[in-house]
Formats: sequence, structure tokens, C-alpha cells
Amino acid sequence: MFRLLSFLLLLLAMASCRPSDTLYDLEDALYRTGDDPRWATSRYDDAGWQTQGDTVNRGIFWVRRKIILMQRDSTQPLGLQLRAFGAFEVYWDGTLISRNGQLGSRTRPEVPGTEISYHLVPDSLAGRGWHQLALRTTQGYLRDDLHFVGVKLQSYPRLLREPLIVTAFVNLMAGALLMAALYYAFLFGNSRQREYGTLIFSVICLLCFALLMAEYAKVYLEIPYSYFNSRLEIIGWLTFAIALLVPLYFAIQFDLRRKGLFAGVLLVVLIAIYIAYYTEYDLTAERLSWAMWVAALFVVVMALRRRAKGSALVLAGLLASAVSSFFLHYDYTLFITYTIIVLCMLYLHTNRVRALDHEREAALLLSARLKLELLKKNIQPHFIKNTLTSLLDWVEESPKQGAVFIQALAREFDLLNNMAEATLIPVSQEIELCQTHLHVMQFRKEIRYELEQSGIDPTDQIPPAIFHTMLENGITHSLPPADGCLRFKLSFERAGKYKHYRLLACAPARPAEQGGKAGSGTGFQYIRARLQESYGTGYTFHSAAVPEGWLTSITIAQAP
Repeated sequence: MFRLLSFLLLLLAMASCRPSDTLYDLEDALYRTGDDPRWATSRYDDAGWQTQGDTVNRGIFWVRRKIILMQRDSTQPLGLQLRAFGAFEVYWDGTLISRNGQLGSRTRPEVPGTEISYHLVPDSLAGRGWHQLALRTTQGYLRDDLHFVGVKLQSYPRLLREPLIVTAFVNLMAGALLMAALYYAFLFGNSRQREYGTLIFSVICLLCFALLMAEYAKVYLEIPYSYFNSRLEIIGWLTFAIALLVPLYFAIQFDLRRKGLFAGVLLVVLIAIYIAYYTEYDLTAERLSWAMWVAALFVVVMALRRRAKGSALVLAGLLASAVSSFFLHYDYTLFITYTIIVLCMLYLHTNRVRALDHEREAALLLSARLKLELLKKNIQPHFIKNTLTSLLDWVEESPKQGAVFIQALAREFDLLNNMAEATLIPVSQEIELCQTHLHVMQFRKEIRYELEQSGIDPTDQIPPAIFHTMLENGITHSLPPADGCLRFKLSFERAGKYKHYRLLACAPARPAEQGGKAGSGTGFQYIRARLQESYGTGYTFHSAAVPEGWLTSITIAQAP
């Protein structure tokens, strides 16, 4: 990350820190309302002119600035960059050299010029010494905002090329932001488990892309000065949204406590800044950016105190962005700072993806272990020994019933083997396993077992051998019934966003189990692990003695 950042900073320094090929000095701008061709010449005495242009509402007015040209590259034509509101004609030493827009008059509306304009100075007028720059102008729009920032002289090719060089770096970053925004939007939309941090990151990348495009659209498009403030308002709103979402993203990634309170306080601060500096557009964007930086720094420092992973690197990135903002102009730091912050966010997101990968690998290992547990708990030595002993007795006493016993035992193992690889199976298949197991246990215990069903949806999906384990639990915790028949009642119901399964063993609980509840035995561990594998934390499991017998219940939150 820092190699890429260093490379961008080096290129920017090479593009923007080259010494100028032109040396010059300027006097303050002078203003006068009216229209006189003599005001364009260098010989005219403008001693009585105003130093502040407060008369732009009166039609045509003139602006004059004296320039002393001390050095220039004589092999290149001289270029003139003007930043001004209005439509104007440009005079250099009394000679009309260019126009920007079309002046308004009583019979013709003004055609607004662009806020930044570039003009070629003829070589015959570009010698060293004093020169007179004069603008004959009207400002039919934004009349309360006289915007005459200044003059820049440089070789004409370089004057045109420098904004394109800077914009090339901006385009590189903007393209990366757009691709990241689309990628993470698709990733969020196609994910089973929705990570809202991913969605926020996608939105931030999209907003940063839009901010860069809005800031540097002036290089590509001829935007009339009448829409200049509209572009700045768009930049302000984009900066506002980014300033709110970036700290919120860090708060989510670092699991900051009271995120809602933090977001609310930050929103109030940003609104206050926006209102306080509403008409000062550049200052508004800078103050919003600094508020974002301070809020993000607070979150990262809190995370650093808890030794959260990645907090130290993000802190270094924030400090680097502050250093770049201190030494470089805001137009440059705009994309440098946001590049650093987005890279920090991307680093945190990759950490989160890595953690999810580890969780997925752990889930796969758990699934494999559960498959073994499912088979192991039914072929453990005491189960096999007791079953074979009962089978031997039945074969000796009643070969016909012994054959039925063997078929039931084989069917149970077939069902267990078929569902061992599955994560979820239909309830109908699980109930078939339960009935087969009760048939086997009936031969082993010489007790009659019955399974009653109520409200069961055969197509519903559950983890394998869940009811099977619950039946075993009911048999274990219940006394043999006096009538020689142990009944199980399995019921199902949907209530809002939840599914409820209940299995009641209708027999007195063993004395040691009275008032007891589910412990940490192998069967309960298996049930919880299977439920955790399929539903995460969206379930509850309870097993305890009740007056009617032994009740085991499972509540599952349904997926939206």
C-alpha cells in the first residue's frame, strides 16, 4: 500500500514541483465602471481607479493589472491563465488578444465565460518589462460574488499540459475507486451473509469517485461561471456524505461501542460546519474533511487502546494524510488524502475477509467432525455390544423376530450413512430415522415406543440426527413406563419469524433428573454444534424435566 502511495507522491512531485519557466510580478487589480477604449492601453493613467470591484451591477466594467515580465522561455509562446467570473475581452498592451464568453448589453444577453480560461500572448507583445493587462467585462450572473482571483503566466504548452498531468493521476485513482465500488456492491448483493461494512465501503468508493469527477470536471468541460457555485455545492454535499461514512466504517470495522451515538454526534457536527461555512465553499469542504479526520482518528485511537488488529497501520495512514494536507495544496491533497484513507479501509476490509475465510475453514472442519460424530455416536462400543447381545438373544429365541431386528438395525445405519454428508435434510427423512431407531430400541429394551406428530411440515429442512439425538435423550432421562409404552410427542409451529420444534417424552423423569435441564453431554454438544453450523446464533436450545415428562425444544430464527 505504501509503495503505491509513495509512487503517486513522487509522480505528483515531478509534475507539480518543477521550477517555473517564467518569472513575473503583479500589481493589485483596479476596477472602474463604464466603457472607454482608452482604458485598454498601457499609457492611460488609472490612478483614480478603485482597488475593490463593488460596481459590477452597473453593466460593463473594466479591470486593469500591471505585470512586469522578468524572464520567460523565448522558445515557447507565452500563455496567460485567468481566473475570473463574467464574460470578458482580454487586452494586452492595448491589443485585443482573446475573448471568454460574450459580453452582455441592453439588447443582447450575456453568454457566460468559464471561470478558468487560457489565452495566447503574441510573441511581439511578450518581451521583458512592464505590460498592461486589461479586461473589458460584464457579470450578469452571480453579481454579489466578484471573483477575480488572479493571473498566471507560463509557456503556453506547459500551461495547458499541467492540469492534464494532474488529472491523469486523478483518473487513475478514480478508475480504481469506480471498479472497487462496483465490485464490492456486487459482492454485497450476492453474499448470503450480508456484511454492511462491505456496502458502506462500496458507497464510499462511489462517492470518492464522484467527488474527484466533480472537482476536476473543470479540466474537461467548459463550465460557465454561472454554474461555478453549483459545482462547489455538489462537492460540498459529496464531502459531507464521505465525512459521515468514513468514520462510521471505521467504527463498524473496529467494533466501536455506541456506534449510533457516535454517528449522531458526528452528524450534528457536520451539519453545524455546513451551516456555519455555507457560502465559503472551499472552506466548507476543508472543515468537513478535517472533521472526518478527527472522528476517524478518535475511532482508531480507541481501537489502538484495545490493540485491535490493523489499528496501528490505519493510524499511520491517517497521520500521513494529515502531513500531505499540511504541505500540499488542497486540490492535490484532495485525492492524496482520500487515496490514503481508502487504502486503509481496503486493508481493514481484507482483514475482515481473511477472518471470514478462517471462520469458513473452521466451519468446514466442524462439519467434517460432525459427520464423524454422527456415525461414531451410533457405533460406539457399548451401543454395538448391547445391540449385538440383544440381537443374539432374539435370534436364539425367535429367529423370525431376530431377522426383523437385523433389518431395522441395517436400515438405521443406511439412513445415518446417507445423511452424514448433508448439512440440512428434510424433516420427513429425519422422522424416518427416528421411527427406525425406536424400532431398534424396542427390540433392545423390550419396551414399546410410539412417536406422535403434530403440525409437522415434511419439507422443512433441519440438521441431520437432531430429533434422533433428542429421542435418545428422552429415553435416557425417563423411567420405564408402567404400561410398558413410552410415547413421544413431536410438534411444530411457526410464530412470526421463528420456527418451534418440541419433543416431549411422556414418562416420569428419573429421580436424579427431577428439576434438571440439559447438561454438556456428547448428545447435547452434537445438537448445539449442528445448530451453530446451520444457523449461527439464530437459535435457542432447551432440554429439561417438566411435570409431563422430559421436554426438549428448539427455536430457530427464519432467514429473511
